Amino acid sequence: MLALVAGRGGLPARIAQSVPDAPLVCVLEGFEPDGLAADLTFRLEQIGSLLADLKARGVTEVCFCGGIERPPVDPSEIDAATLPLVPTLMKAIASGDDGALSAVIGVFEQAGLTVRAAHELVPDLLVREGVLSAAQPDDQMTSDMARGSEVLAALAPLDVGQGCVVGAGQIWGIETLGGTDHMLKTLPDAVTQARAVLVKGPKRGQDLRVDMPTIGPETVAGLAAAGLAGLVVEAGGVILLEPEATVAAADAAGLVLWARAPD
Repeated sequence: MLALVAGRGGLPARIAQSVPDAPLVCVLEGFEPDGLAADLTFRLEQIGSLLADLKARGVTEVCFCGGIERPPVDPSEIDAATLPLVPTLMKAIASGDDGALSAVIGVFEQAGLTVRAAHELVPDLLVREGVLSAAQPDDQMTSDMARGSEVLAALAPLDVGQGCVVGAGQIWGIETLGGTDHMLKTLPDAVTQARAVLVKGPKRGQDLRVDMPTIGPETVAGLAAAGLAGLVVEAGGVILLEPEATVAAADAAGLVLWARAPD
């Protein structure tokens, strides 16, 4: 039996609709997904009890999907089943993204559960190579894409983020713990004149079973609001939600949507 450990957004519902048997939907409190009801809700402080519940229900596989941020931990809410996991969880909270996710994966695997990737369960989630929009990348955008790819490759060992904004050869923003939305909202106004692009893709060495970069119509809306000229993602390394709506939104805003070949 499959359980979805679900967060915000439309990805959990997309997976639930695509797998042959209805999964058990487990939602982290405060991070409810769109269009999908929770079978059970849990807190990080009771993750030990969650694992025991999953095993009792016959769950053998889990898929982490949807957006979450690191929730605050209330020590008074930690239950007896979770106490042995506290050192691992505290270390995870203090780590970078990859370190935190690796620790969480380890907790589930040590409980005897197999962690499955979203794109393993639903392969057509991954964006295919090509320019998806009517607008086409020009020479400057191609150069900025290459510059952004170099930046992401250099940042990967630092476990920082999955995206950066590049325009006219300059780096305008780097995704950190605040995520893509925060980065886009805090860009300087001059980014518009630079015809900057968001370059996004998985970090080198990242465990792609969790935290696969995801884009959709909301991403395009954020780009347009920030005054960017386009979005460049790594083909086969990014999940594309609502493909038709995403492309339509890009075309309506006159943005380039380009899935480049992996390096």
